[in-house]
Amino acid sequence: MLNASGTARRRARLMRWLVPALFPCVAFAAGLDIKVEGVPDEIRDAVLADLALQQYTGRDVSPAQIRRLFKSAEAEVRKGLEPFGYYNATVQGALHETEKGFEAVFNVTPGPPALVQNESVKVDGEGAEMREVRRAIRRFSPGVGERLDHGQYEASKGAIESALFETGFLRAKAMKHRVEVSRKANTADIDLLWQSGPRLKFGAVRFSEAQFPPAFLRRFIPWDEGTYYSPDDLLEFQQRLTDADYFSTVSVVPDTSSDTSLEVPVDVTLTPAKRSVYKAGVFMSTDTGPGVRLGLQRRWVNEKGHKLNADIEYAQRLKSVSTGYRIPLKGRNERSYNFGANYRDEETDTSISRIERLTANETRRWRGFTRTLGLTYLSGNFEIAENQEYSSLFYFEGTLTKKEANDLSFPRRGYSLGFTFRYAPEVLISDTTFTTAIADAKWIRTLGRRNRLLLRASLGATAVDDFNMLPPDLRFFAGGDRSIRGFDYQQLGTTNDAGLVIGGENLVIASAEVERYFLPRWGAAVFVDGGDAFRSGEFDKNIGAGIGLRWRSPVGVLRVDFAKPVSSDLADEWRIHFSVGPDL
Repeated sequence: MLNASGTARRRARLMRWLVPALFPCVAFAAGLDIKVEGVPDEIRDAVLADLALQQYTGRDVSPAQIRRLFKSAEAEVRKGLEPFGYYNATVQGALHETEKGFEAVFNVTPGPPALVQNESVKVDGEGAEMREVRRAIRRFSPGVGERLDHGQYEASKGAIESALFETGFLRAKAMKHRVEVSRKANTADIDLLWQSGPRLKFGAVRFSEAQFPPAFLRRFIPWDEGTYYSPDDLLEFQQRLTDADYFSTVSVVPDTSSDTSLEVPVDVTLTPAKRSVYKAGVFMSTDTGPGVRLGLQRRWVNEKGHKLNADIEYAQRLKSVSTGYRIPLKGRNERSYNFGANYRDEETDTSISRIERLTANETRRWRGFTRTLGLTYLSGNFEIAENQEYSSLFYFEGTLTKKEANDLSFPRRGYSLGFTFRYAPEVLISDTTFTTAIADAKWIRTLGRRNRLLLRASLGATAVDDFNMLPPDLRFFAGGDRSIRGFDYQQLGTTNDAGLVIGGENLVIASAEVERYFLPRWGAAVFVDGGDAFRSGEFDKNIGAGIGLRWRSPVGVLRVDFAKPVSSDLADEWRIHFSVGPDL
């Protein structure tokens, strides 16, 4: 005897068959699920992508449509296996009714794959001597005895054509392009031949009308006269013009219209950017308090491309005025002379300082880094731990910096490195001599789709004759938003006999943080920071940990952190840290 639910299922099944037969104008909607069994996941996914039935999964479709498409599905599955080398596969399909509609199941027996029996991959002409071309030929797959995989075959063929193009053989032609498959023997023969043609060189570079004369613009060209054509050089050329920040749009296009000339002219179209840029904004940091920023940037002062900038910061605990002048130089390494002046008035719980600074340096690209070498003169009054001093220092400063990221506004993979060296010799205008070395590193990687791991570290060491003559800018302190969270700004450092922080000659900081983004722009973080600023033999372990809120703002990640010391001799109190800006 059937129970009520069984009777209902049989009635529904009968109506699904009977009503369309009696009333063709009426169509019942049915669900569809498809399974392909007997092949690896990557092959199954490719077969499903080419299956006409697949487009109806997750949609309401009539039983008549499903049955019609199912009739050709087995042939489609067999066809979908051929790009993977299976030309004699056996496919058995079955269509089952379910409570939700239909289930199509395809049991696949791939059979033996077609193996490459003979292979000839050649390039005739000068291109055959190029290292990149030889390497692409050597790496061609599938090789003799391997399964004929059409994806590998197309990728390898494309690699050879790209190698020819990238080495200047823009007129290379495929003379033979044949793959013969024997279904009966399960074998394949590959026969490929390219004629490289002549190797082309860069021709004249033709600039559109711009705010600079062609003689100035030619300094951005990364190749010499007579250099063979290279798309990488073209990209570098466009990037240099873009990075110069003189133009709102940059277009670099090779002219390959000629069939006879051995030179490729390059047309460059430039649109000047706005000459003067005015900036204004507000900011908030627990280190400096709320404040405003004003700035002026003159993208070019004259036809030689000189640049001028001026900035003002006015915050609760920081007042700063700075100007800079940049003179770009000829050459491929982005050299420039830079001159600057700065006045900084800063008051923290640790120190008060009013310092003037003059700088002159040279910046260039050097072995993948940005290198800066120059001189600095610093003078001013400062008070640290109730000790007031006036100091004048003249010192050499060199820096190396490097930054790589997939997205500078919100990197999911990237790193930055920074190295600084300072040396003040024994000269009349310096109140003390010192030597300082600093290394900074940051590293970012994704953990899954929504998580990021952020690691950073800082190391510093100073040898100085008279520590008291070093202003706060040249001493090491720890604690604060971008140092060791859970501690106040510059709270960590060597203390004097009265217990007041005076800073340190050495610095060790390390941090680890994991972020998880629950929404595209909103996330949370957990972190731990540790380290100290200390003098020789006085290192104290200070560790802070906490949680934070993250928002991806247009100007960088906004961070609100709640942290407290978990290992320290200082008071165990929660602190709020607030900052905004790029991660690297």
